Amino acid sequence: MYTPIAQDADVRCTSRGPPCVAGASMEAGPVESLSVVYQSQDFLVVNKHWDLRIDSRMWRETPTLQKQLRLRFPELADPDTYYGFRFCHQLDFSTSGALCVALNKAAAGSAYKCFKERRVTKAYLALVRGHVQESRMTINYAIGRNSTEGRAHTMCIEGTQGCENPKPSVTELVVLEHGLYAGDPVSKVLLQPLTGRTHQLRVHCSALSHPVVGDLTYGQASGREDQPFRMMLHAFYLRIPTHTECVEACTPDPFVPTLDACWSPRTLVRSLDQLVQVLRAAPDPEPAEGSPGPCRTPTPSTRPPETEAQRASCLQWLSEWTLEPDN
Repeated sequence: MYTPIAQDADVRCTSRGPPCVAGASMEAGPVESLSVVYQSQDFLVVNKHWDLRIDSRMWRETPTLQKQLRLRFPELADPDTYYGFRFCHQLDFSTSGALCVALNKAAAGSAYKCFKERRVTKAYLALVRGHVQESRMTINYAIGRNSTEGRAHTMCIEGTQGCENPKPSVTELVVLEHGLYAGDPVSKVLLQPLTGRTHQLRVHCSALSHPVVGDLTYGQASGREDQPFRMMLHAFYLRIPTHTECVEACTPDPFVPTLDACWSPRTLVRSLDQLVQVLRAAPDPEPAEGSPGPCRTPTPSTRPPETEAQRASCLQWLSEWTLEPDN
């Protein structure tokens, strides 16, 4: 059984909170601040703050999510792991939102299989530059590492000079609203990554000439806002259909005028509440082996059974969590 935190599964995923003056000092939350949106015996889902590292050997003196977890749940820390907690996936330093933590090795293994088999549903909210004209689109640009001098640790789309080893990458985009941010035209969009490349959403939005507001790596700040207080990308919805438990969490929408006076929506294109209902009702892909999980009626799958090499890779992954450095 799980314990819903802050909002019931049937409550709309909308943001509520006190007014926030844009331009005020808005820094990453202190170590004492940790928002938990889902909790069970095997999993936690936290609403990660923006500009917060999961953990890093180079940033021990700054707040990290791992430190927040140790402070809030010291009894759940596992001394057999380097980080103390088994993070099931990653979010960039600048990205906020839903991040799943497995509380034991068996739970971590079941979550790993869901990610490996691409059975996880993720959806992000973002404010992007300009008014996106198509209300819905599929972005299909292969993404590789950028070897250009001065662009180390960044990604780029296939065909860009210096793009190495591009891999297929697909993102679904739905426009929610058109409006203004600090006087400049922007669109509020829902992004659903169907693959999991590094910086995929940021690179795909930039490739459309609609970079994420506040993304100083793949976009440029406008003259009016100089530098927004954060990058406007938020992990909004997460569902991991493990074989024993449906880990499902929806975080509050941070991109509302009551929380950021710079954001002024003008035209509603698609209701976010309706899209949430669609996400929750969508069937999950059938697991590669075994019985369907408890989330949804599965759709047929043609994936072959797991090989011994893949199983060994899973065990190696469980033995130590090493995160790719954020940029």
